Amino acid sequence: MSQGKTHSPVYMDNHATTAVDPLVIDAMLPYFTTMFGNAASRNHQFGWTAEDAVENSRNQIAKLIGADPKEIIFTSGATESNNLALRGVADMYASKGNHIIVSTVEHKAILDTAKYLETKGFEITYVPVDEFGMVKPELIRAAITDKTILISIMAANNEIGTINPMAEIGAIAKEKGILFHTDAVQAIGRIPVDVNQWKVDLLSLTAHKIYGPKGVAALYVRRKNPRVRLSPQIFGGGHERGMRSGTLNVPGIVGFGKAAEIAGSNLELESARIRRLRDRLHAGIAAQVDELKLNGHSEKRLPNNLNISFAYVEGEALMMAIPDIAVSSGSACTSASLEPSYVLKAIGVSEDLAHSSIRFGLGRFTTEADVDFTIQKVVTAVKKLREMSPLYEMAQEGIDLKTVKWTAH
Repeated sequence: MSQGKTHSPVYMDNHATTAVDPLVIDAMLPYFTTMFGNAASRNHQFGWTAEDAVENSRNQIAKLIGADPKEIIFTSGATESNNLALRGVADMYASKGNHIIVSTVEHKAILDTAKYLETKGFEITYVPVDEFGMVKPELIRAAITDKTILISIMAANNEIGTINPMAEIGAIAKEKGILFHTDAVQAIGRIPVDVNQWKVDLLSLTAHKIYGPKGVAALYVRRKNPRVRLSPQIFGGGHERGMRSGTLNVPGIVGFGKAAEIAGSNLELESARIRRLRDRLHAGIAAQVDELKLNGHSEKRLPNNLNISFAYVEGEALMMAIPDIAVSSGSACTSASLEPSYVLKAIGVSEDLAHSSIRFGLGRFTTEADVDFTIQKVVTAVKKLREMSPLYEMAQEGIDLKTVKWTAH
């Protein structure tokens, strides 16, 4: 076991959100107090100072993804960015076609927007993924029709961490003259992202996944080859090149810019460190617990992601047994029922295993001591829960549970 005090609870849910980096907080503070101007106030020093700060952040964010600063449109969150991308393209290009392609494992912000567009007469093709959660470029090509106006594929999955072949999908979209959007929220700051290498025309990203504040995000919108036009979804004032009206969240944008700068300068080293910790966590659990299944791709995955199914253990029960560790489960509470994750179902994980899945998300502030503490707590909890499981006992005795005929009382 590593030395060093572990704070409790340990945070292992960095896919959901991240702690704000102290350097980001320092950058933001003046814009709450002395430099509180509105960036749209162009007739005095307070407004000019705010506008300069916003433009500086635009530069910092653009640099992280290889874009032009003028291509960065600020929004209130990645959900709004995704809505603006899909609905903005659908409205603007409806005369060219009504067909949009997405994958079955997109974030709900994409899937729910796609379902809304279906009610407005758009046809949506939901492309399936392979057993690792990866989108095959040839399936995208096969789904394209002469009415296709947009392809939207996430760069990396938020549950299982699988990274998609973005450049290959982008090349197909480019060849066919179809706009290509990616929800890159989980990829930004964790793997290199370049809008030109990927040939994307629209890209959603947010601050709170890269150690910035919540409530501020951006949409990259390509300006040339092709020049992408969007119908605004929020009206009033014509801010952000007319694509997204509303007073800009200057402190949040400053924080977003600083977070992007830090992420870009440390990306390679930080990703390598987090990957080592992730692998230590996986190996430490696997050394003491059998009947584990890794969900997602073993190599083409985010460095901070570990999604494991613990057979014969309910994910919710395991989470309750480790209250000192913040993780998320492979089930989502929907009304009165507990549904297994749609992502795990899409990659062919059985309902039983999907219910036994836990997602560990490591981050910048995760320590070796945190990892070892998590290993100890998880291993103890799994062993205790399995001791109470008659199914696990039967499996250990070599009984094939699929052949058992259960009698109902």
